[in-house]
Amino acid sequence: MPQSTGSAAYAGRGVHAVAVEALAKRIFNGTYGVGDTIDLRDLMAELDVSQTVLREAIKVLTTKGLLDARQKRGTFVRPQEQWNLLDSDVLRWKLAAGASPGFFAELLTLRRSIEPAAAALAARHRTEADLDSLDAALSAMAATDSDPVLLVRADASFHTALLAASHNRFYAQMYRVIVPVLIQRDRTVHAGAFEHPHPSHAEVVESIRGRDAEGASLSMHALLDMSGRDHP
Repeated sequence: MPQSTGSAAYAGRGVHAVAVEALAKRIFNGTYGVGDTIDLRDLMAELDVSQTVLREAIKVLTTKGLLDARQKRGTFVRPQEQWNLLDSDVLRWKLAAGASPGFFAELLTLRRSIEPAAAALAARHRTEADLDSLDAALSAMAATDSDPVLLVRADASFHTALLAASHNRFYAQMYRVIVPVLIQRDRTVHAGAFEHPHPSHAEVVESIRGRDAEGASLSMHALLDMSGRDHP
């Protein structure tokens, strides 16, 4: 199961990874605002890194849409609309910095366009191995007794298995975007009063098991409606 984005780190090594994380944190916490030009000499001294290390860190964040460089302007923070939220690191940094209710609402809109269709595909193409993965996630969800930590894990496992069961390689990869935000949302929702998610998830699985594509799509829509009511 994919882990929470809160504890992960950029996949580079050593001082390079530290520089990437440190610079990203400064962007997401507002130390460097949109449009701000970064004084590279000051940043090198602040981070205690070489020019080569800092250039490599900037290159990483440039490929992720956070930074840009112009000859007369220098290195600056790009508008947020250009940040690549489909990148797992960018998404992790965004969540760590704090996501607004509107951010979760936009993710729910994305899920509405993907997961019902993925559920319908799963009903058509699922294998016994897919059902085993979905059933395992359901069993874990049922056994949580409303333990929020275990519910988060079970929910993440379920949605990862659902997307994989579609046997569409693009839908299957969407767990990289959906699951980290889902984990963050679940941590908030499950900390208070909420409707236990097992029954709604079980309905989706039963439709998939019965190869009922329309039923799987409708059940997933109903599940997402419940998610909309239990918003953070």
